[in-house]
Amino acid sequence: MSAGRILVVDDEPQIRRVMRAALSATGYEVSDARSGEEAVEKLGDERFDLILLDVNLPGMSGMDACRVIRRETLVPDVPIIMLTVRNAEKDIVEALDAGADDYVVKPFGTPELLARIRAALRRAPLPQDSAPQQISLKDVEVDFLSRQVTVRGRNVRLTPKEFDLLRYLATHPNKVIAHRELLQAVWGPDYGDEVEYLRVFVNQLRKKIEPQPAKPRYLLTEPWVGYRLNLPQ
Repeated sequence: MSAGRILVVDDEPQIRRVMRAALSATGYEVSDARSGEEAVEKLGDERFDLILLDVNLPGMSGMDACRVIRRETLVPDVPIIMLTVRNAEKDIVEALDAGADDYVVKPFGTPELLARIRAALRRAPLPQDSAPQQISLKDVEVDFLSRQVTVRGRNVRLTPKEFDLLRYLATHPNKVIAHRELLQAVWGPDYGDEVEYLRVFVNQLRKKIEPQPAKPRYLLTEPWVGYRLNLPQ
């Protein structure tokens, strides 16, 4: 039984062959694309559980392809892991801001990549006695069962990690959740120091659900500690 279908997007044939072999040996079904344009076209015809997307592509860049997948395709919720040789914080932030769920720096080992894939495919588990079915934030309605978000009367799409982050915060309303706890709950136990991930995803969530993202009333920051979801009592 397949562990999932993965689309590998890279312009280098050798990298595509190596990744296909490594992923297939672990039980994944693998397809590939040589460009961002080809990847977007394939997403219109086939279903994938995850995309491995190289940043440096000819024509449409990986960043642009990620933005198009998030905003213009029929599968905006598919997990995306960006692959790149650049590891400066600004590059990581740019990838996450474009809509990626995670970021892996080349060269990387197969165990690291597989761990990142498992983390991207998982859903943050919730204790059943505390898992909310829905929350209301004045003009924001979130249904956690159907994974639907309505903001001021219109449907808003969240990426998988944005939704899981909001859901975890909602299980601890009005309580500050530390950075490390949030990272390990949403991304997995191998995470904990990637504070920039949280900063980017919280900012994206604020843009989608806050009336004034620069002056948040729902997703609040506790400096140097973590984040809190402010729910009406």
